[in-house]
Amino acid sequence: MATPTSLSSATMLARLPRLNFLLLSRSYRFFSPNQLLQYTPGFLFTAPAALTLGIPAILSDIWDSVLRAVPKKKTSHMKKRHRQMAGKALKDHLDLNRCSSCGEPKRAHLLCPTCVAAHPVEIFSLAVTPSQVISCSGASSLKVHSTTPTPTGTGTETDFPIAQSIEAAHKIGCHHLATSADGTRFASVGFGGEVKLWSFVDGMWVEEGGLKESKKVSEIWAVALSAHGEYLAGTTLDGRIKVWHIQKDDVELIRDLETKGSFGMCIALSADGCLTASGHANGNVYIFLNETGRMIHSLSGLVSSVRAVSFSPGGKLLAAAGDSRVIQLYETSSGEQVAALMGHTSWITSLDWSHTGEFLLSSALDGKVKVWSAERRACVATLSESDVAIWSAKWLLKVGTTEKFVTASAKGSITFYREATGV
Repeated sequence: MATPTSLSSATMLARLPRLNFLLLSRSYRFFSPNQLLQYTPGFLFTAPAALTLGIPAILSDIWDSVLRAVPKKKTSHMKKRHRQMAGKALKDHLDLNRCSSCGEPKRAHLLCPTCVAAHPVEIFSLAVTPSQVISCSGASSLKVHSTTPTPTGTGTETDFPIAQSIEAAHKIGCHHLATSADGTRFASVGFGGEVKLWSFVDGMWVEEGGLKESKKVSEIWAVALSAHGEYLAGTTLDGRIKVWHIQKDDVELIRDLETKGSFGMCIALSADGCLTASGHANGNVYIFLNETGRMIHSLSGLVSSVRAVSFSPGGKLLAAAGDSRVIQLYETSSGEQVAALMGHTSWITSLDWSHTGEFLLSSALDGKVKVWSAERRACVATLSESDVAIWSAKWLLKVGTTEKFVTASAKGSITFYREATGV
């Protein structure tokens, strides 16, 4: 076989035109290595690697080089920091909101669901003293929660532990509570018709008796206590207003006031003890002068049942609301309607003025709680965390510069809120 050096120039020139045709023609024809060998044996022998290199391998190398040339998308430092902080924040949140008793995580503004069960059924009423919140429900017991701030170990959180549980207070449950402003006495009304009085003795609540059992007593529905607890007022199923004088060893009925006979659903006493207001199922609201027992105003404006009435701290305004979903404000001196606060979409269940009279608190069956400005006559805050009825909402005693209030829901939970300070 001839070596590459033994081929003559004529032989090479004879081969080259055919090779050029194969490479430059537009209609390409592919040859096997054996076919190419018979045309250019010497050329293929001298440079076999150049002609036998695989195309897939070339493309793979080119693609790898392209990928190396394009920089990969890197996670920014900020995103990495956010991820780190998210995990850290979750850990801190769990640490800061652990129950001081059992150590289990809990929401900051809720009682611990693990060791402190508010009530197993719906809570119907709340009553507030300077240092405690008393709650009642469809269960037989009454619960007393402390509102005095207690450290939880972190120095930043507070807890609201149960201070006392009054077992078997009302056999088939309780629907109304009332406390005196000085925190020395409260009254409870059970579904069985019984009315009980309780005194605060040596840091504990002790039953001191109640109204004598009778047919008339069993008709009592809503109650209210005077500032020092010496007078108890109550509504009846037939619309009467009764007032008792509570003495150490006796409870004396001193007033029996008549209205138009409609079911008395709510009642309130002014802070100075001069006035009594009642709301009725027919939509009427009445104001009585306690000194004489005379009705001084019959207020209209609410066409449906009135479920809540509340005097402002100075006694100049009376708020009334119910199934009409509107809060009416009246001047107690003239009986004139001065404002109508609208915003609730369901029956309004409770009303309560803040201790300064700056705000009015309302709750409704739709689970919403609203805070109203007395000066602006407008809603300044709406809380809608609950999807069930809120039966009662009460302001707590103001400590420092922030306002606080507590709510009770149909889920049996008690929730504490404080005014946002922006800090």
